[in-house]
Amino acid sequence: MTEGRQAAVCIVGAGSAGIITGYMLNQGGTAITYLVRPHRVEQLSQPQKLYSYDDGELESFGDYEVITDPAELRDRSFDFILVTLDGAALRTEAGTQLTDDIGRMARDTRTGIILAAQGLDLRSWFLSRSGLSEDQVALGGIASFVYEVPAATLPAHEGTDVEALSKADYAYRHFTPAGYAVETSAPKVASGFAALYDRNGSLVCNTVSTADYILPGSMLCPVFALALLGWPAARDVDSANEAWRLGVEASREMLRLSLYGEAGKVAAEHSSAETMLAVFQQVEQATLPLDWVGFLRYLHGRKLEAQNKHTIRDALAMGKAEGLEMPAMQQLMDRISEI
Repeated sequence: MTEGRQAAVCIVGAGSAGIITGYMLNQGGTAITYLVRPHRVEQLSQPQKLYSYDDGELESFGDYEVITDPAELRDRSFDFILVTLDGAALRTEAGTQLTDDIGRMARDTRTGIILAAQGLDLRSWFLSRSGLSEDQVALGGIASFVYEVPAATLPAHEGTDVEALSKADYAYRHFTPAGYAVETSAPKVASGFAALYDRNGSLVCNTVSTADYILPGSMLCPVFALALLGWPAARDVDSANEAWRLGVEASREMLRLSLYGEAGKVAAEHSSAETMLAVFQQVEQATLPLDWVGFLRYLHGRKLEAQNKHTIRDALAMGKAEGLEMPAMQQLMDRISEI
C-alpha cells in the first residue's frame, strides 16, 4: 500500500461472507468496492442492516461503492481483491471470464488476491487460468458464521433479539477472536491482508499454514451425514448411527488424499465417529444463540449444494488417480444425490 493513501479492497461478490468481511475491513478505515452482477445493485443501493448474535445489536453498513463491469477494475488501484464466489460458480463460463479479467488487471501489480472460493486444489486452477504469480494469490475465508436473513429461517434461541433480527439483511456470529483466516502460500499477501483486517479493532485475521487452512474442508462429509439424518441438532445424534459413521469414514478417506499431506494422514488416524461428534457438539454449544445446525442446513443444504457435490466428485477423482480406495466417499455421494 502506498504511504498516505487510504487502503482499498475490491470484493468480488456481495454474498453474506463478502458483506460481513467488507464491513469489518471498513471498520478499520479501508475503502470497499463491490463488483457484482447488475441484479444485485438495487439491494446494495441502501445501507445493509447487520444483526450480531454476539451482542444482539443491529448495525448499518453503507460505506461502500458498487460496480458491475469488470472492465472498471483496469482503471482502479486496489491493495487486495477478494474473490468470494463459490467454487462451482467460479468454474462456470462467467466465472472463468471473471478470472481472466482479474488476471489481466492484477498481473504485474502489487495487488494481492485472496481466493475465498472453496474447492479442492482450486488455487492451482485459479493460478493457471489467471496467469498470476504464485506469490500473488492466497486462500482466505471468513472464520465466522454469516447468512442472509430473508433467505433462511433459523430457530431462535434464548439471547436472540427476534425483532432486531427480523429487520436485518444479514446476521453473523463470531465465536472466536478470529473473524478471518488466510493461508501462507503467498506470505506477503497473507501478512499484508492480516495487518489490514486487524485494523477493525475487535477481531483478528489468523495466518495459518496451507495444511491447517484446508484440513477443515473434510468436515463437509459429516455435514452431509447430518443432511441424510434430516438435520438433527448435534446433541441428538448417536455416534453409532450408520449415516453418521459413513460421513466420518468418508472424511477420513478424504484426509488421506495427497493434497492434505502428512497432516491429513495424522488427522485421519485420530478421527472417529465419537471424536467428530464431540467436535460438532462443542461448536453447536459455542455458537449459541445462533442455531448452528440450522445455519448448516441453510448453507450446505441449498446455497452451496453445487459446490459441495463438486468437491466430493473431485475428491473421488483424486482418490482414483492416486490408487486409493474410497468406498465410504462413493456411497456418501450416491446417497446425497438422492436427497
